[in-house]
Amino acid sequence: MSAPVPFPAALRRIALDAAGAVSADLAAAFRRPSAAGPGPEAKSTHHDLVTVHDRHTEARLVAALTTAVPGSAVLGEELGARDGAGEAARLTWIVDPIDGTSNFAHGFAMFSVSVAAAVDGEVVAGVVLDPVSGLAFSADDDGAWLARPGEAERPLADVARPAPAGGERAQNLVTSYPAGEALALEGEDALRRFGRLVSAHATVRRTVSGALELAYAAAGWADAALYVDTKPWDVAAGQLILRRAGGAWLTPGGDGLTPAAPRMHEARFALALAPGRQAPTATAVLGDILVCRAARRA
Repeated sequence: MSAPVPFPAALRRIALDAAGAVSADLAAAFRRPSAAGPGPEAKSTHHDLVTVHDRHTEARLVAALTTAVPGSAVLGEELGARDGAGEAARLTWIVDPIDGTSNFAHGFAMFSVSVAAAVDGEVVAGVVLDPVSGLAFSADDDGAWLARPGEAERPLADVARPAPAGGERAQNLVTSYPAGEALALEGEDALRRFGRLVSAHATVRRTVSGALELAYAAAGWADAALYVDTKPWDVAAGQLILRRAGGAWLTPGGDGLTPAAPRMHEARFALALAPGRQAPTATAVLGDILVCRAARRA
């Protein structure tokens, strides 16, 4: 019989410890060419980069997490899936060692370590840690928290930015859309959709760091985030932090977007809303994207 899976609160603490243990080395290598090793390599395209730090950090995370919970499995961005020992593992760690590798490689301080714990396919604990600022966002069954360097963690709701007055015209939206892959699939229609977002919102930022975008939405620092062509490790931890903070993670289901889809972290398309926000233009744009992609598959 397999060992019992730790409670979500314990999994959150394990993830915090593992992410914290690797963050100092990432911060030390950031913007220091002598510490960076060989330059970044392209994976699927020149937009999709990997560095020696991605692989090394993921290996360290895998070792720490599977040592803390023997028999657990890991799904990582760089090293793929690793099954737990013996029986099929109920617990899978979903790991992105550097979410925002392009930012890290270019010296842009918008990247994080993301670790989520999924039990029987459902994410129950998650951590997004920013090595540069030291901010650690986390969540489990009991809520969502933010820890600042040298301070005790506090409920995220206690430090969150409230919704701005004025609706989406006063909101900032973050997204990586349209990435190069979206442009290749959708052509100039993708640029027109982006233009609709820019026209509707106070500002639109292409930060290219899905996990931190969700953490910022959970804190109300971003009002909405649009996700297109995402992978589980991009959003697994962040979507839980957002939902536990009172925000919404809307994914396709039925005739529109729903907050109740199973395995929410596996959705390729989603809209994240900070607590108390609505984003009708982003909702409509995502609907158009889904129609466009469905037509291309037909």
